[in-house]
Amino acid sequence: MNSSLATVDTAVTPAPALRIGPIELEVPVVLAPMAGITNTAYRRLCREYGAGLYVSEMITSRALVERTPESMRLIRHHPSETLRSIQLYGVDPATMRQAVTMLVDENLADHIDMNFGCPVAKVTRKGGGSALPWKLGLFRQIVEQAVEAAGDIPVTVKMRKGIDDDHLTYLEAARAAEGAGVKSIALHARTAADFYSGQADWSAIATLKETITSIPVLGNGDIWSADDAIRMVDETGCDGVVVGRGCLGRPWLFGDLADAFRVRIGQLDASVARESRAAPTLGEVASAIRRHTELLSEFFEDEDRACRDIRKHVAWYFKGYPVGHEVRASLSMVKSLAEMDAVLATLDGSLPYPGIDAEGPRGRAGSPKRPSLPDKWLESRDLALPERAELASAELHHSGG
Repeated sequence: MNSSLATVDTAVTPAPALRIGPIELEVPVVLAPMAGITNTAYRRLCREYGAGLYVSEMITSRALVERTPESMRLIRHHPSETLRSIQLYGVDPATMRQAVTMLVDENLADHIDMNFGCPVAKVTRKGGGSALPWKLGLFRQIVEQAVEAAGDIPVTVKMRKGIDDDHLTYLEAARAAEGAGVKSIALHARTAADFYSGQADWSAIATLKETITSIPVLGNGDIWSADDAIRMVDETGCDGVVVGRGCLGRPWLFGDLADAFRVRIGQLDASVARESRAAPTLGEVASAIRRHTELLSEFFEDEDRACRDIRKHVAWYFKGYPVGHEVRASLSMVKSLAEMDAVLATLDGSLPYPGIDAEGPRGRAGSPKRPSLPDKWLESRDLALPERAELASAELHHSGG
């Protein structure tokens, strides 16, 4: 692997660029939780390229309390993950408190994030995810219970602007979260109705930063490059960024982000950063796919399952590169690392980085849509008894944010 993809040198520890309670980050970058993506394998891979806070997949509080095998597997961290960050999703204050208490009592986490940004219809239809902050009292209770149960473990919140442009919730919810004692707030600058479509409304991040002054505010939405991240911070004044879809098939983005922020605070010369900007050859991309699969094999303890799981990443890795259908189809059939090596060996590893064709948006954006909500959900900010029944079935495992 050439210098353009070299791991960021962290031998000299700089002053923290971002503090989240007792957590000090040398680079103000957070990997956004993504279901089926940000397992320990992918978190480890991203950390090999750059610094930041790497958060687990979203885990439902009820599943954790019930100790389902899947939830217990998802909260596992590799010994190299010295900062264990777990994101919880929940709709019931008591259950959330139980889940946080479990993580604290059993020493399973160093940071707990709470997701109130999921726009998936199966969740919002029951009043969960990005629909929940509309019921401000319930939102406040859930956050208060989590913070109280966490004790010295920092709790943070991730949310969206609201349900739609006529039902914005982020400022009131952020004030409630700040009052409850969370240590930072991240805003995905879209509504549930936006889903992932169009352009993120960075002006909302600026408004939130002006409103919340005692804790860091992080921005999320449309960060496809290190330049985007710096532009977001410059335009909104936010304290750091949360990166989701922009890193799909591009774990080296975290190296670019680390360099860009170090340039911004004078710890790295801009010419050095430009020279080290990731521009992987096809051979280096193949090496990253191989490494990712190797880490998945460790995580699943099963090479065949790892080879099946990597399939959803392949198109993202190869975006912009002239890789034909035959190679992609062959990779979708491999059952072992040895078989993968044989397929990857057929690639012309010397092919250069394709530039703009490999960059920009990735992942499914969807289209704006009317959010699915419980009947009469928008008629009151208070939670009615029938709505509590809807919430009882809201804790499904979906990607959120």
